[in-house]
Amino acid sequence: MTRPTKPPPAALMASPEDTEAQLYEALQQADIDRLMAVWADDDEIACIHPGGPRVIGAAAIRASFEAIFANGGIPVVPEQVHRLQALGSAVHHLAERISIQTSEGPRTAWVLATNVYLKTAQGWRLVLHHASPGSVDQPPAAVGEVPAVLH
Repeated sequence: MTRPTKPPPAALMASPEDTEAQLYEALQQADIDRLMAVWADDDEIACIHPGGPRVIGAAAIRASFEAIFANGGIPVVPEQVHRLQALGSAVHHLAERISIQTSEGPRTAWVLATNVYLKTAQGWRLVLHHASPGSVDQPPAAVGEVPAVLH
């Protein structure tokens, strides 16, 4: 019998980066309670899965991730994270690398994601996760991004 894990205390989510780390660890471990602990306690929180509809509210978001976690954790690693932060809010846009084993061998899929965080009385919490399909096997390049090698 698996005991539900206790949600992390607010002190562990003292910054948007702390909350994001908790988010991706929960996704990797298929830990629904830990995942839901990163979300704000607000009726208007929203999640958009790659190619999917907009899911609004904690109950609907939980149900969508329970269905996803029925197949186990998501082998997702955040990369190319860009952060914008203002008073009490933060926007992170990034690429999610998902590595899976297929019958044809290992494959990497990329998802483009935006995570929006608000500072609440309980610490920084997620209010929006919007993920869009990226490419297969090719890391995404951002338009306007300065190349690492100029010549």
